[in-house]
Amino acid sequence: MKKQYISGTWKQQDNYKSFLPTYINQEFDWEDKKINTLLEKANLELGKLESFSNFIPDIDFFISMHIGKEAIQSSKIEGTKTELDDLFVEKNDKTFEEKNDIQEVKNYIQALKFGIQLLDELPLSFRLFSQIHKILLQSVRGEHKGPGEIRTSQNWIGGTNISNAFFIPPHKNDLSDCITDLEKFLHNNTLEIPELIKIALIHYQFETIHPYLDGNGRIGRLIIILYLIEKKILSRPVLYISDFFERNKGEYYNALTLVRNTNDIEYFIKFFLTGVIETCKSSLYTFEEILRIKEVFSEKILLFGHKAEKASKLLHFLFSKPIVNSKDVQNLLKVTPTTANTLLHEFVECEILIENTQLKRYKIYTFESYLRLFR
Repeated sequence: MKKQYISGTWKQQDNYKSFLPTYINQEFDWEDKKINTLLEKANLELGKLESFSNFIPDIDFFISMHIGKEAIQSSKIEGTKTELDDLFVEKNDKTFEEKNDIQEVKNYIQALKFGIQLLDELPLSFRLFSQIHKILLQSVRGEHKGPGEIRTSQNWIGGTNISNAFFIPPHKNDLSDCITDLEKFLHNNTLEIPELIKIALIHYQFETIHPYLDGNGRIGRLIIILYLIEKKILSRPVLYISDFFERNKGEYYNALTLVRNTNDIEYFIKFFLTGVIETCKSSLYTFEEILRIKEVFSEKILLFGHKAEKASKLLHFLFSKPIVNSKDVQNLLKVTPTTANTLLHEFVECEILIENTQLKRYKIYTFESYLRLFR
């Protein structure tokens, strides 16, 4: 008979109740047969995505855009308002708030890249989480909230103070045992739990523990990608699942809350697996469109005659930096301003680039057909 899942208990503190989650380092079973169907589909779609990403030549040029999309959508869930274009265009007229939002996204990108590098040296663990957490909060709003440090005080979610909080995570005195249990679960290879079910449970438990004073949501979503890479389900960060969470933000938070209030972990797992399936399909479509665009524009480049070699190099560059100016082209191709401007004009003429006519002194050119795939 299936053991009933109990999410945890509310523990009385001085003038509030904190939530103490049940330890998860144990076997897990489910009853809802829809999970089996979703799990099969999710594994199939992930396999397709991994195979396709290995097939694409020069894929690392496109990966930076996938990481950028993941970073923006994950940060949007927390309230930032940065758009993809902001990562490539420096503007002096941005407010402090806008600059801070952009820096948060850039930190997320750096944290993810560093986390992937760290997997060569460390297992997925709180030691690794804390290192990427330190990068995540560097020089942004949360820089005074213990970057890289497990919290030593009570935090809460929602509300203006702890008395009207929406959710209060475990007390600081319970945190160490919760973290130890989660780490044991991460490394327990004797449990017969499918990897996608396991990472869904890990993500839920991490968000419930809320081990840092700030940045828990973003770290929790970074863990999903890092886990899939560590387990060799994916070899690169090509799954931007935060896009699904952001588009379904209400249901995402509702699914997490439902587990704590009603023990319905199966609802969250179904939501999570649906997100994996939809995101895989979206990523596959994006890759297919990238290859189509690359083929169409590569054929146009052949008509550039003696400039074809430089034009080909510029086109290649645009897949990692889709918004450029004359200086970018000069530095890339080691050419004069006149040559760079001429080449950019020819790219506009053959509809590879669109010139931003709003800026007269500082012209920028957008690889719009490519950029649109990630907006």
